[in-house]
Amino acid sequence: MVITEVLQLVDKLVQKQTGKHLDDLQKAVIKGLWQGKTYSEIADECGYDSKNYIGDVSRTLFKILSEQLNEDINKSNFCWTIERVINSQFVGLFNSNVTWCNSHPQADTNQSITDEEKTTKNTGYHDLTLAPKITHFYDRTLELQTLSHWLTTQNPRLISVLGLSGIGKTTLVKQFVDLNIQQFDVVVWKSLKLSQSLDGILTEILTGINTELIQSDNKLTQFFNLLRQQRCLIILDDVQELFITGEFAGQFKPEHKNYQNLLAMVRDIEHQSTLILITQEQCQEMICLDAELYPINCLELGRLDHIDIVKDYGLKDKESWQRLIDLYEGNPVYLKDIASLIKNVFGGKVAEFLREDSLIITKDMKSRFTELFNRISPIERVIILQLSKFDRPVLREDLRQSLSLSSMDFMNGLQSLSQRYLLKRIEGEKVLFDLSVVVQVYVRTCCQDL
Repeated sequence: MVITEVLQLVDKLVQKQTGKHLDDLQKAVIKGLWQGKTYSEIADECGYDSKNYIGDVSRTLFKILSEQLNEDINKSNFCWTIERVINSQFVGLFNSNVTWCNSHPQADTNQSITDEEKTTKNTGYHDLTLAPKITHFYDRTLELQTLSHWLTTQNPRLISVLGLSGIGKTTLVKQFVDLNIQQFDVVVWKSLKLSQSLDGILTEILTGINTELIQSDNKLTQFFNLLRQQRCLIILDDVQELFITGEFAGQFKPEHKNYQNLLAMVRDIEHQSTLILITQEQCQEMICLDAELYPINCLELGRLDHIDIVKDYGLKDKESWQRLIDLYEGNPVYLKDIASLIKNVFGGKVAEFLREDSLIITKDMKSRFTELFNRISPIERVIILQLSKFDRPVLREDLRQSLSLSSMDFMNGLQSLSQRYLLKRIEGEKVLFDLSVVVQVYVRTCCQDL
């Protein structure tokens, strides 16, 4: 049976790359692709509500096959490539040659050359020099589906991915890029920790695509021509580096006001591209007041809960891992730091560490929090120090009465802390405010001189 032979080949390649055999969903996806079905049809047969998840599974398989076979494999050429491979390089592994599946007409040689030239043209320009390599990706399936849905059905011009340091913002976006890079003509990843010059970034993008592109014309004009003419995905990481420290969240430094203009133009000018901003702070340009009027989406990342996020750290007492995750609020970076301490001090015994019955702020956590707290305004410091003195969530009115702040400063301070994801807001009959346990312990033990 032809599909059996196809599954055998794909399984061998996947097992060689990952050490694991195809699971049931991957087998169903391979069968569906071979039969020429759409992602929606495969999703319906497999009982999934979203075709985007099936697309993600497919693209992961395409990436593995591309690396194993040393050629670019995608949905449009999957069947033809597998047929060619089985009939040539792997002919000895199977009982017979594979017949081309009826749903996909076989192209002639001249057409193949044309398609290859088209692919080369559409591949365009990919600059991921500053993008991190993702070795582990855990429990962000819903967020990944959300990004895929936005970018495949809504075509938003501006997306912000927001959350505390270490929560996994960069990892999520890079995972999306790895799975979907073929959807874009131009993909560029820039880290604003390394360089904040907008002029320099635009120059690198434009000259990277075409060394003759920049003459004397306005770079912004050329950049927006690019966004209109090609489908571009531009990622700016660590956008908080553009904001003023010691002031309320999301205020651009005077020397970076040109980014403020850029974001407004990206939002308002008609084009087919998307700019993704990864940041610990939200600014006004990222806030979507009316999703129907403004093509903006904000994705706020919260905690991770899956025990797999600590499984590679060599810890013992697996039955205690979830308690450890809860204690450190599912933040992957906090958990990595504390896992190192548990291995060095407790011999990897999580249960023994938990018997200490206290939340430990490691030196690396303290360094990260200190960097974050150096960014906040004096008014925010007063609010957060006062909040840390409460042992329970507190009403806004009670918090207000315990502080010597004007109503305007108090309200702006609360909003700014929320834009930095340092406040926990508990909705109910009345709104309550609290700090996360980790932030509270840091403030109580390390910030008494605030």
